[in-house]
Amino acid sequence: MSIALNIETLQKELKTMDVTLVAVSKTKPVKDILEAYAAGQRVFGENMVQELLEKEEALPKDIAWHLIGHLQTNKVKYIAHFVAMIESVDSLKLLKEIDKHAAKHNRVIDCLLQVYIADEDSKFGLDHAELIELLRDEEFAAMQHVRIRGLMGIATNTENEKVIKEEFYELKMLFDGIKTSFYRGVESFDTLSMGMSSDYKLAVENGSNMVRLGSTVFGKRVVKHFKLKDDDN
Repeated sequence: MSIALNIETLQKELKTMDVTLVAVSKTKPVKDILEAYAAGQRVFGENMVQELLEKEEALPKDIAWHLIGHLQTNKVKYIAHFVAMIESVDSLKLLKEIDKHAAKHNRVIDCLLQVYIADEDSKFGLDHAELIELLRDEEFAAMQHVRIRGLMGIATNTENEKVIKEEFYELKMLFDGIKTSFYRGVESFDTLSMGMSSDYKLAVENGSNMVRLGSTVFGKRVVKHFKLKDDDN
């Protein structure tokens, strides 16, 4: 299937459930992103700041760019003038940096707080206690140039659907609890971003309203194997 057809199919599927599609364009060439753009896709996700900067410069300015990968504080200044959403906020320190640079551009940057839900050491995110501590922090309360739109989480990379469902369910319950306790009546706290190409249907079933899809949109990555001259035997 073509990228355009993938977009059309996904948009039809997700629109009926009021789910936002973030097309994960990391490592994808500009021409592929333009094909998705021509099919109507406007929200794209990148996980590396340098790659995001290069693509933002080369592509249409009405694209809403989401930073979905781990973000170092010293890289915030490069994207603060245009990024639509930072989905991977995992510390008060990072949030303070975003607030500082957003202020310099007279912007309010939408953010999601990344919660650690996976049984993997390689994943980033706040645990439940750290999340509550951040939301109660006086420095956080004083910030005027960030807007917390919701939570984001990445499930364990496993084929065990029971594990994945439990992690998504746990994050949905946490989202509901945070909204009740900290954002009651705040309409902008409305986003639960969970689910990637391998598990997005489970995520949507468990309350996700934003999914981050790469291979489902652009096709699986082709890994080229080069044979060295000395490998003839």
